[in-house]
Amino acid sequence: MHISSSSANRVRPHPVVCRGLLVAVFAGLAWTVGCRHKEDVAPRLPPAVSVSRPIEREITDDAEFTARVAAVESTEVRARVSGQIVAVPFQSGSFVRQGDVLVEIDVRPFQAELDTRIAEEARAAASLSLAQIEFNRIEGIPADSRTVFEYDTASARLQVSRAAKAAATAAVESARLNVEWCRVVAPISGRISYKHVTTGNLVSGGTGSGTLLTTIVSVDPIYANFDVDERTVQRIKQLVHEGKLESNERAEIPVWLGLATENGFPHHGTINFVDNQVNPRTGTLRVRGVFPNPDGALSPGFFARVSVPVSAPHKAALVCDRALDTDQGQKIVYVVDGDNRVLVRPVRVGALHDGLREIADGLTPGERVIVDGLQRVRPGATVEPTLVEMPASMNATTRPAMPASNP
Repeated sequence: MHISSSSANRVRPHPVVCRGLLVAVFAGLAWTVGCRHKEDVAPRLPPAVSVSRPIEREITDDAEFTARVAAVESTEVRARVSGQIVAVPFQSGSFVRQGDVLVEIDVRPFQAELDTRIAEEARAAASLSLAQIEFNRIEGIPADSRTVFEYDTASARLQVSRAAKAAATAAVESARLNVEWCRVVAPISGRISYKHVTTGNLVSGGTGSGTLLTTIVSVDPIYANFDVDERTVQRIKQLVHEGKLESNERAEIPVWLGLATENGFPHHGTINFVDNQVNPRTGTLRVRGVFPNPDGALSPGFFARVSVPVSAPHKAALVCDRALDTDQGQKIVYVVDGDNRVLVRPVRVGALHDGLREIADGLTPGERVIVDGLQRVRPGATVEPTLVEMPASMNATTRPAMPASNP
């Protein structure tokens, strides 16, 4: 078989040379892809955050206590005469005014008794008039023409008649009172309870033992009683001793009250009573505040929260609660410096004031505090800050500052 010389003499590439060419090709591709990837990735921008400057305001420190609302006046309405009920015109649970008729008792037997007493008074008046005439006649007789017995008898009859007339007059007044008491009226203005009796029932009268008809409690103004712990009492006494709080009878210490269903302390009143000693069993002092209650929102027996100022007015820095973070139990805030870098500030916090948290220590006035975007920052990182107003709670209740005394 004949073999062509061209086919027999074809040169085959060496395997080592082939592998080198493949490596060069893939290396070139990798370099090209890497350069394109670097060109496609944009530089990362600093995270955007909202910052606010702390609000500086004059505030007072407050202490909160649990209180019980109580009526200024509370009375039991009882029957003062015995008889049958003929009318109960009031509505249970309604508001009544002093003098409104609540219950009517059958007046006929008491009216008859009054008429009898009036007649007896008239008879006593006639007897007194006759005794006066007889005494005047005896007294006009010359002493040597009358006996001592006649004069003494006329004088005694006159005195007896006067006493009888006075007794008859008193009996009339007593009978008239019984007639008046047949119409039971509201002794005070306030909210009335339910009807303990209805028409047709018999009731018994008496002082303190008469049949209970209903009860009334006043609603405007209204009290709130609460107990202040001994430590707070001593703190207030120290402020008084230092002249930072007034301690005279004319000084009205403000107090704020809020119910369980209310935000903040919308009801403003004043303290009008402080007990004269600390209860040794509880270590507390009973205090009472009085509050206007024209709309009847506060009812006797309600549990409430009260807030009392326990410091003199002082300047403080305030921030919103969402600007605060916690690091191992330490409250911190994030601030942005002049180079827009994030710095950590450990702070000591106080109470809420109008929806803002007091920063007692740790912040410098004018620093920019991060209030939104905390989850996107870390200490030392650069951020893009936007200055906004310091946000506050929408449910905050404005309280007037307590005036300091003049030393």
